[in-house]
Amino acid sequence: MCINAVYGNAASRLSETIVSGGVYTYGTYPDIEALYEKQAQETDRRRRETMLHQLQQMIAERTRIAPIMDYFWPSGLGPRVESAALMLIDPFPWAAPLEEVRLKKK
Repeated sequence: MCINAVYGNAASRLSETIVSGGVYTYGTYPDIEALYEKQAQETDRRRRETMLHQLQQMIAERTRIAPIMDYFWPSGLGPRVESAALMLIDPFPWAAPLEEVRLKKK
């Protein structure tokens, strides 16, 4: 999985990765589940926001999310390269457009 591109607010994004039944969920905590359900039923906007902040804090403290991938991409680097064309398309960190990679003249 590269990213979670669920549209909506913090609650809808948490629904896919943190609470049971989410597409990308693997294991849950009962207290996080209970607080998520409670905020889903809350009608007061400020109290719901407070609960969502509390959920995010609980998740951060338990390190529920950990990166499992590191992006590697062959890029033109080395002694023969004059211009590697890195970051020409911001924020794309690889050599792009490829036509802009330049080798040094011999």
